[in-house]
Amino acid sequence: MNVISLHESVWKGLQARRAQMPHALLLLGQRGLGKFDLARQFAASLLCEQPQGDGQACGHCLACNWYGQGNHPDFRLLQPEAFTDEAEAEEGKKKASQQITIDQVRGLDEFLNVGTHRGGLRIVIVNPTEAMNRATANALLKTLEEPAPSTLFLMVSSDPMRLLPTIRSRCQVVPVPLPSAARAEQVLAEHGIADAGRWLALAGGAPGLALEWSAAGQSDWLEALTRRLAAGRAVEPLALAGELEKAVKDSKGRLPLKAVVDGLQKWLVDLMLASNGLAVRYFLPQAATIGGLAAMIPPARLLQSYRTTVARRREAEQPLNARLFLEGLFLDYRALFAKDSR
Repeated sequence: MNVISLHESVWKGLQARRAQMPHALLLLGQRGLGKFDLARQFAASLLCEQPQGDGQACGHCLACNWYGQGNHPDFRLLQPEAFTDEAEAEEGKKKASQQITIDQVRGLDEFLNVGTHRGGLRIVIVNPTEAMNRATANALLKTLEEPAPSTLFLMVSSDPMRLLPTIRSRCQVVPVPLPSAARAEQVLAEHGIADAGRWLALAGGAPGLALEWSAAGQSDWLEALTRRLAAGRAVEPLALAGELEKAVKDSKGRLPLKAVVDGLQKWLVDLMLASNGLAVRYFLPQAATIGGLAAMIPPARLLQSYRTTVARRREAEQPLNARLFLEGLFLDYRALFAKDSR
C-alpha cells in the first residue's frame, strides 16, 4: 500500500518539518491507516543521503541499503516482540510479548549516548506507543524529558487515550486522517480487492485494515461472526465461541481476541443506527437483516450492551481463557433478544 500517495498532505507536512525537527513526533489516527509505514518512510527519507525531490528516500545510497537490510546504525525500532516475523515463525516457544518492555527502552541508553555514524539524525520509532505499561512509559519519558541532540522519536499510536499525558505533552502531534473514500477504494482496487466499498465500510474507512480483513483466510472469521449474529435470538453462543476461538488460535497471533470484540462492537453500532432509522455504517450487505433485528431490541438495552462490550474489549487485552470470554460475550448478545420479564 502506497501510504505516501494515500496521505499526501501529511507527507508534505512532515517534509516541511525537516528544517527545524522537533525531538518527538506523535502520529495519531485510527488503526489501519498506514501510520507505521508512514513513520518508516519518513525515517528512511531523513536517513537517506540523496533524497528525491518530494523527500522520499532514493533507495540506492549506502544509508538506504543499510536501512533496507534493517541494520542502519542510526536507527532503532521499539515494538512488541509479537510483531516480528521471527516471533510468528517460532512455534513451541514461550508466547511472544504483546508489549514493549522496559528492557527494550533501557537498551536505548548506549545508542543515545554515542554520536551519529553518518553525521545526521538518530531516529527511534516506537510502535505502537500505547503498547507500554506504566513503568516502561515512565522509563521512556525520562528520555523524552532530556532528549539527546540530533535525535528524533517517531511515536505511532491508534489509541492516544492510553498514553501517559506527560508523554503526549512532550510530542508534536501529527494527525493522520482517513483518506477520501474514492482514494481508499482506488488503493484497494489496485491490490485486486473485489467489492472494495464493502470492505472499506467494514474497516471504518481504513484501507490498511480493509486489506487485512479481505486477505485470503482472514475474512473467514468475519463471515462466521456475521452469519451467526444475523440469527438474532436463535444465535448459538457456545458454537460461535468455539468457532472463533479456533480462528484466533489458528491465526498464530494475526487475529487478536480484541479484533473479534471490535467486530461485535461494529455490529452493535449498526444495530443502534438502524434502531434510530439511520443507515448502517459497517455491515452494508446485512443492512436489511440488521434493521429487522434492531426492531426486536429495546433501545436502552442495546445501548447498555454496547457499553458493556466496550469494557469487554479492554478485558480482551489481558491474559484470560479465550473460550469462556467469547461464550460470555455471545451469551450477552443473545440476551438482547430476551422477552421483557417484567
